[in-house]
Amino acid sequence: MSDTDNCTLQTCPLSDAYVEYRPNMAGNIFYLALFAILLIGQIGAGVMYRSWSFMLPMVAGLILEVLGYLGRILLHNKPFSFDAFLIYLICLTIAPAFFTAGIYLCLGRVITVYGEEFSRLKPRTYTYLFVTCDLISLVLQAAGGAVTSIADEQSLRDTGVNIMIAGLVFQVASLVVFSVLAIEYGVRVLRGRRLHSPTQERRSSWMRRSFLLGMYIASESLEGGFHSKLANNEVALMILEGAMVSIACICLTGLHPALLVGKNWRTPQAIARDLEVEK
Repeated sequence: MSDTDNCTLQTCPLSDAYVEYRPNMAGNIFYLALFAILLIGQIGAGVMYRSWSFMLPMVAGLILEVLGYLGRILLHNKPFSFDAFLIYLICLTIAPAFFTAGIYLCLGRVITVYGEEFSRLKPRTYTYLFVTCDLISLVLQAAGGAVTSIADEQSLRDTGVNIMIAGLVFQVASLVVFSVLAIEYGVRVLRGRRLHSPTQERRSSWMRRSFLLGMYIASESLEGGFHSKLANNEVALMILEGAMVSIACICLTGLHPALLVGKNWRTPQAIARDLEVEK
């Protein structure tokens, strides 16, 4: 326990707190409510479309977002509370890893629907590769959070934070590589588009284009949001973390993968069999 852990707003200056400001109640309550609504939406869509493997990481990430903003609300009246600070820091740092896992699971389905012949790798290879990267970054962030939570000395707490930053950097790099490969696949599809057919019409429907747009916006939003995770600036955090991650989650909920595959989420192999039947 540090010297400031027993401080109150009446006995210590705010500059000694874990965040050098009192988190805004209205803004943090808004984000907590928004992520709670999106959580309900994800559960409802997951049950309706039986997209279990997509729903689980999304629900986990949204629960962490809710807890993270709850921690920030607690910091409003207790800015010297290390427990509230950890809830905020760890939950909001780790949550996007689950959202990127959901995005990574989608690419294999996209490739199956639009044509494996345009892809450099098999659909399952993309999933295994990037979900593994996501797990590595999650382990680093969780390890950093654990070190920070049990540390008695400031230097060890700083080490934990640095480990968390390393996990974030690795995650950003993975997401950038994923985005490049996904865009490259899209370009190859556009260049090699086959002659119009009923199957091609199915693949090009407005619903599926809407989902692809949503997945792209979600990916770009998460890339932007990572940069403010540990910032001691509430405006930057509210815009770059809160707003960017909110946009990503809204896209992944409102423009659900069901727009691409309906109730046929299952696996890329099962989707491929369904497409063969439709031809």
